[in-house]
Amino acid sequence: LHGLQLWVALPEKEEQCEPEFCHYEGDDLPTLETQDKKIRVMIGEAYGLKSNVKTKSPTLYVDAYLKAGSTLSLPENLAERALYLVSGNVTSRGTSLPLHSMAIFNQASDIKITAHEDSHLIIIGGTPLGKRTVWWNLVSSRRELIEQAKADWQAGQFPMVPGETESIPLP
Repeated sequence: LHGLQLWVALPEKEEQCEPEFCHYEGDDLPTLETQDKKIRVMIGEAYGLKSNVKTKSPTLYVDAYLKAGSTLSLPENLAERALYLVSGNVTSRGTSLPLHSMAIFNQASDIKITAHEDSHLIIIGGTPLGKRTVWWNLVSSRRELIEQAKADWQAGQFPMVPGETESIPLP
């Protein structure tokens, strides 16, 4: 069993928006299935599919399964693109991509992924949002907002997660 947790930064003008949670059923996410691949677009638009998951900036999250011998071109409509190899063996431009690692691709077009065995991969991407500071679970474009969030966390100002009874102390 393994999981992949992805965090998405907000554009500066949205950084202090009200928090919200939106649930989407698995069946609500568009899927394309052929003989040699299965692609599910979790967030964004790719491969002729468009997810209805709400975002604040152009973002892509694709879950793909490739059969051995198949190829997949990375979407070209995003400034930043990366691939995480969950399982299998894939190459791009003659280079093997390491298992359980993220490969970040440059702006080159026509990037193809070739599966040399049945493979599971995640493709992510988006529009650059500028420099961010990350400290523990706190992310912001402004350091003073991180410092305020630290103080708020220590003072118990963050609401509890529904169903939880304990709070994790600030590191």
